[in-house]
Amino acid sequence: MLKVTYAILLCVTAGFVWSAESDIQLGPRPFFLVSQMQDSPLKHQLQQCSKGPFRKTNFSIGHRGAALMFPEHTQESYEAAAKMGAGVLECDVTFTKDKELVCRHAQNDLHTSTNMLLTPLAAKCTKPFQPYNPITKTPASAECRASDITLAEFKTLRGKMDGFNPMATTVQEYVAGTPTWRTDLYAGPTSGTLMSHKESIALFKQLGVKMTPELKEATVAMPFEGFSQQQYAKKMLDEYKAAGAKPSEVFAQSFHEADVLYWINNEPEYAKQVVFLDGAESVKNLPSLDTLKAYKAKGIQIVAPPIFALLTVENGKIAPSAYAKNIRKAGLEIITWSLERSGVMASQKGGWYFQSVSQSIHNEGDILLVLDVLAKEVGIRGIFSDWPATVTFYANCMGLE
Repeated sequence: MLKVTYAILLCVTAGFVWSAESDIQLGPRPFFLVSQMQDSPLKHQLQQCSKGPFRKTNFSIGHRGAALMFPEHTQESYEAAAKMGAGVLECDVTFTKDKELVCRHAQNDLHTSTNMLLTPLAAKCTKPFQPYNPITKTPASAECRASDITLAEFKTLRGKMDGFNPMATTVQEYVAGTPTWRTDLYAGPTSGTLMSHKESIALFKQLGVKMTPELKEATVAMPFEGFSQQQYAKKMLDEYKAAGAKPSEVFAQSFHEADVLYWINNEPEYAKQVVFLDGAESVKNLPSLDTLKAYKAKGIQIVAPPIFALLTVENGKIAPSAYAKNIRKAGLEIITWSLERSGVMASQKGGWYFQSVSQSIHNEGDILLVLDVLAKEVGIRGIFSDWPATVTFYANCMGLE
């Protein structure tokens, strides 16, 4: 389990003072989720924790910041996640036309996660906006890449809630596609501050949190204008070194084994905390025990599968899956993703992230039931969440660091 240092960090920003230890604010959502739970000993235990105090915890990882309600990978999203007690924040790393690293979930998502289509930079998009075709029923589309523009141009954009309207006949309709269970309240014209990777490191250090950058797969063919995949992987960690970030505070991630092994073989100070993300789309795609043991033999210490991979239903109750047990047999540690990304649980039965236990999802409070099984029975060391307050509340109640 990660250790949390509760050093008081005073950040003077926009005229107010923020303490990373004592000023954690969870808002009403965790308590709403408790109220929605079926009566059980777990519910009673969580009810006893309602008054706190609450502290930052490394068990709570801000997935793209606080992306449930804030535009992902923006300064405002990261600050909100830290305010909710996330001890670790994520910058998904990609690169621009001039090979500068920036925080975006994908190299080719600027048409859905920023206002690029509404600016003159839309002329530089790989694929311009195409309206919905009512005759062929072809959805509206566009594709704007970070690699289409320079860092300076990227910094002129504003982040928005990720989404698009496939029925759009205008650009304005297309970008107004925020899912109904999210909000545009924090995505106005003066917010949604985009960040370079270097800027995210500086902000995370200021906020007193650990950092988990994910090296995203390039959409462009690699090498890109002489910029190789290994140079890309090296540059990401070089920026932490240049910023004076301690290796113990950095958890580099990738879905690609080649990236992970490059770091293990070339960056020994970071090797112990490298995270190999599992991109399985369903239970049938999960690695075997022999494959997991092979990971361990290659020096991989931490794997990060999606939530559904770690759970099953036994005798009507949510329980650890055979895959979760195999990870432990292989001697690997576990981080998982992503909580609070499924909309209304009762309506969606948890959606993709809960596909292996959908039959046991009945209400919003089942988020906390799932979290309890992951923490106590699966033994995860941390979990990504689009709303870190939920995880921070649970971790504090259970004494998790």
